[in-house]
Amino acid sequence: MKAGVMRLRLSRWSRFFITGLMKGCDFVIENEEKDAIRVIVCRPGEQAEVTEIGTDLKSVQAVVGGLIEEYMPFTGDDPREDDVAIVCNDEGKMNRMPLSRAIEDEDGNMLDIIAGPFFICYAPLESESFESLPPDLEEKYFRKFEQPEMFFRTEAGIKAVKYEPEVSAKEAEQVR
Repeated sequence: MKAGVMRLRLSRWSRFFITGLMKGCDFVIENEEKDAIRVIVCRPGEQAEVTEIGTDLKSVQAVVGGLIEEYMPFTGDDPREDDVAIVCNDEGKMNRMPLSRAIEDEDGNMLDIIAGPFFICYAPLESESFESLPPDLEEKYFRKFEQPEMFFRTEAGIKAVKYEPEVSAKEAEQVR
């Protein structure tokens, strides 16, 4: 290690914070992360897609359209499900972004509605970064969130209904 250079290995959250504070200093942030991860991206009114995104803060924020929030509502028989994360826009509801998907518990009761685009990834507690979902969990959560949802109010509360999105003219042209 060169004199005057400090190496830091930081968590996914502190890395973003420290990097912003230390601009211009001789600090090297060690990053053992991959440059890209496979995630499930869900956008309001669109079918979900599995794609690769960058792991840096700007790339993650670009997917959700602003500041990020990690939300881990899932549980199941498989303990790995506790580490499945939704990464969404922290201010999605406050900024009145379109509603995207409902989050339900094991019994189908609505817990929350995500506003704006979000992605689903793997975020084990022992890891310092977001990771690609294991293939079996990717398939499970893709099926769960594949179709967009419409929301409406009833006497019993807010309901979510999955629907097939209309094909845009651009998508129809690509199919031909």
